[in-house]
Amino acid sequence: MATHHTSNSSQETQTSAHEILDVQTTNCCIVGGGPAGAILALLLARQSIPVMLLEVHKDFDRDFRGDTIHPSVMEIMEELGLAERLLELPHAKMRQIRIQTPETSLTLADFSHLKTRYPYITMLPQARFLEFIIAEAQKYPNFQLVLGANVQELLEEDGIIRGVRYRGHGGWHEVRAILTVGADGRHSRLRQLTGFESVQTSTPMDVLWFRLPKKPEDAEGGMGRVGRGHIVAMLDRGDQWQIAYVIPKGGYQQIRAAGMEALRQSIVEIVPDLQDRIEQLQDWSQIAFLSVESTRLKRWYRPGLLLIGDAAHVMSPVGGVGINYAIQDAVVTANVLSQPLKEGRRIELHYLAKVQRQRDLPTRVIQAFQSLVQQSIFARVLNSEQQFQPPAFLRLPFLRDLPARLIAFGVFPAHIQRNA
Repeated sequence: MATHHTSNSSQETQTSAHEILDVQTTNCCIVGGGPAGAILALLLARQSIPVMLLEVHKDFDRDFRGDTIHPSVMEIMEELGLAERLLELPHAKMRQIRIQTPETSLTLADFSHLKTRYPYITMLPQARFLEFIIAEAQKYPNFQLVLGANVQELLEEDGIIRGVRYRGHGGWHEVRAILTVGADGRHSRLRQLTGFESVQTSTPMDVLWFRLPKKPEDAEGGMGRVGRGHIVAMLDRGDQWQIAYVIPKGGYQQIRAAGMEALRQSIVEIVPDLQDRIEQLQDWSQIAFLSVESTRLKRWYRPGLLLIGDAAHVMSPVGGVGINYAIQDAVVTANVLSQPLKEGRRIELHYLAKVQRQRDLPTRVIQAFQSLVQQSIFARVLNSEQQFQPPAFLRLPFLRDLPARLIAFGVFPAHIQRNA
């Protein structure tokens, strides 16, 4: 059978000139070592399924990734027998999501009412979480991790994806697999190669991320502060605050033009407690810009290929649910596909469609909820100099627990099946 590459003709000419250093085979090749890829690799490795995880970076320690582990994921960790050990790592607990204005304090979500052993959001640096999961996966001889693997091409034969080619470790390498899973994030290379069609929801905001020291007397967990035309969210990272300064969509260049001093003053106006440390924010290199998106693919799969996590649906940072939905995608993927992967047989399309079918509705619902919060809270604040008025749905007693439940678990929480 002829081998075709999902690239244009000039790339095909270039590819044919590449010397492939080695060709490896596995049952499942996962591209992307984030939460979705790491958890899926662990779930498959536990069932003695040969699995190879390819990660483009050489470690997991990158700035300004989501550090929130919601109750849904803690319950998955408990099902894996890992919850207690995970909580031995340094972490903080966020039991409420509160918004403080100059006039009042508003609870957006209170997790203490939820029926779970983990009625809080666990604040744990994502790098430490990924290292913990990978260390568990490495206990299984059928798991293989390749860091520094820059996947460039999909291998396609007779309309079926048969694996990938990646660059790294001195040259080009080929991995052939029964199933290739794209878990390579919001800028997914595999999504680009396939050209899948997406549905995009407009967002009213972007975010500037930076860190400032956290003092022992500071409150634990996190908080949100709302001023006239400005929003600041603060997340607990132990000895640091990871801070999100929310700005109107497309407003970054205007803020840069105003200068660093104007930015510092704006932050202190909203959070006066930072006055004694704001001068440590000295350079734009300390600030990461996030262009907020909310998209989902119409179709997550094609023969031999499945996309999950941010590769399939890019989430707004509202509620910090991206990691948790990615991990639930991985759990459902393992539940549905473990048996055919274990048997080493071709993954029929109806299996891949079943994964999307189970995860598509929860994704749509949470994105609709995020959009509601963005428009009723964030857009109101960012586009007005008037005093912020809480939206009506937050003042209705019978809706008190709905935001907490949606953020904590989603619509249909995923659980590990006995065979997964």
